[in-house]
Amino acid sequence: MWQTLQTALTPYILSPLTVLLCLLAAGGWVLGARRLARQGRAPSMWRTLSFFTGLLLCYAVIHTQFDYYARYMFFMHRIQHLVLHHLGAFLIALANPLPVLAAVAGGRRFPLLARAFAPLRRVLFDPVVATLLFVGLIFFWLWPSVHFDAMLSLRLYELMNWSMLIDGVIFWLVILDPRDPRQARTSGFGVRFLMLVAALFPQILLGAYITFSEPGLYDVYAICGRAWPLSPATDQVLGGVLTWIPPAMMTILGALVVLRYYLNHEQRGD
Repeated sequence: MWQTLQTALTPYILSPLTVLLCLLAAGGWVLGARRLARQGRAPSMWRTLSFFTGLLLCYAVIHTQFDYYARYMFFMHRIQHLVLHHLGAFLIALANPLPVLAAVAGGRRFPLLARAFAPLRRVLFDPVVATLLFVGLIFFWLWPSVHFDAMLSLRLYELMNWSMLIDGVIFWLVILDPRDPRQARTSGFGVRFLMLVAALFPQILLGAYITFSEPGLYDVYAICGRAWPLSPATDQVLGGVLTWIPPAMMTILGALVVLRYYLNHEQRGD
């Protein structure tokens, strides 16, 4: 059993960069949480659990044997991106990680660095830009010719996965920001609902298109060979359904969280 588990957790293709970034994220949370704890502002157990669950899920789908199946089965690839772009990114953002990671600096400010990244952050966290990137990257990487090249190129494949994760985290950070929008000058709750609606329907249409298209839309899996003896039609239908239904459910879950934030802030305002 131990050997089976060890094999399952062994990276299909070792990526030192993936290991480094995940360790930096985990270490940053631990260090930031300790410094906040000394100030009496430690993140709750649930925030910590949410952050590390999301991080581990993302690591599991891109740097274990799961990655092998994601390269050779379309529906497994869609599970991989469902975790990176939705579930894992959602859990990371739900933990409200930015204050914890910012505490790593120990209260020191880096004005030049902050000024350098401020314009980029304003652009990426703009609700229109965040929504367009969130939806646009799904369509871009699932465009058949682009997807074909990405699955055959290690660099493009890694770029695809990391772009989906980073973009997913940014989108959900905007949606799940627990601060009062009037005080923090963040996107209002109404804007966030509009973002979720704008992201919902294109994903439904794309998933439906993949599901009901003729088999062979993503022929790269037939060329490279599938990991399991599954027909191309079944593989494509499963992938289409995974692009269609679970993301829609995540969008509804996000709307419920935003609604809860809204009601909480309205009660405090009273």
